[in-house]
Amino acid sequence: MECWSDVLIRITPLPILAESGQAVLGVYGWVGLCGGYALVMLFAPVRRALVDGLHCLGRYQRIWITFAVLGFGYFVFQFVTFTPIQNWADLELSQIASLPQWTWPRLSEIWTETLLPALEGVAGIFDNATTTYPLSVVAAVLMIVNWRGLHSALVRALRKRYGFWGYLVYLILLLSALASLLKPIVFWRLPEWSRLLPAAGLLRVSATVDAAAFIFEYLVGVYIQVYLITVCLAWTRGLSFEEGELFRFAMRRFSYVLEWAGIVVAVSTLILRLPLVLAYFINIPRVLDYLPIARVLMSGLIIAFCSLQISLVLHNETLIEAMRAHVHFIQKNAGRLAWSLVICGIHFYGIMACDAILRGAIADRLGALLLWKFSFACIRGVVTGWLLASWVCLFRQCETGRIHQEKWIQY
Repeated sequence: MECWSDVLIRITPLPILAESGQAVLGVYGWVGLCGGYALVMLFAPVRRALVDGLHCLGRYQRIWITFAVLGFGYFVFQFVTFTPIQNWADLELSQIASLPQWTWPRLSEIWTETLLPALEGVAGIFDNATTTYPLSVVAAVLMIVNWRGLHSALVRALRKRYGFWGYLVYLILLLSALASLLKPIVFWRLPEWSRLLPAAGLLRVSATVDAAAFIFEYLVGVYIQVYLITVCLAWTRGLSFEEGELFRFAMRRFSYVLEWAGIVVAVSTLILRLPLVLAYFINIPRVLDYLPIARVLMSGLIIAFCSLQISLVLHNETLIEAMRAHVHFIQKNAGRLAWSLVICGIHFYGIMACDAILRGAIADRLGALLLWKFSFACIRGVVTGWLLASWVCLFRQCETGRIHQEKWIQY
């Protein structure tokens, strides 16, 4: 007489059982994930700020559009520069029709590569949430031609804020802006110049120009963030504003943030940019292996002093006074800040994981990649803009001691 186990094995092969089990676990896993996310968002102590951030984003859509345009601009630059396009057929959007045949990587295969970008995304909320190149070239031109009076406003603000030292800061800004203008020319002409000059010398020049341009690119990103913070601040107070005047007001507030931004630039240059530049002049073994550690350190520094930037934007205070206010802010609102960081981390990790999975599935389908990157730039722009607006609302609520008043902001 046959055992029931033998009969069952013949009737239901083990591979089918395994696949069914994985499918059931996958369904329950997604249900649990979505349920956990809903619970976090509904019962988090910072939910009022998150809702206010959504309202602010709906009122001033320029917040998320700014991040989306800058993010997609950087992707287009990378796509045009580094992607080999054989013919226009490579860009056909009909490649999406082959979606059922795509090979989708598992989360377990990509989760480690998304941790650092997610951490940098969280840090960006408190410092500089986007990459400005190549649109920083346009910003350099606009600054030099005094668009909307921003150049004049910058010079006056630096002179009033720092006196004689303001001219030195202005000189650094101007030189880095010129380097930002030279950067695309250098990279564009690099292949032709390599026929005339030694490759090592050209690489040294390009690395030096890139390091100098980084200062302007970073500070442009900081100014954009300061401007968007002032937009959010205007919404929290129910103020109307004239666009040009707000640009100039943000420039004046930017002069206060420069103290902290200068420290970030100095540390970033010291541990990130300088080793890369020196590697073209002297032998530095395994210089690229230290970059992830340096990026983690930079993100940790910014998160550790997360309220400095917004405090300097909103108050006429020195950097030392802002640091004291930051310590007081942490002591009074450590729990809410921790919740805010967790929620930021969840969202940035989620979109970074989706990006990694889709890029892995898309592979060499350039048309599908272009469409996804446009969508990803919009998604990331919305998430970043929402979290930035929520951070401004949370900071204002904590600062005024009205965090428990559910109707603190009326739209």
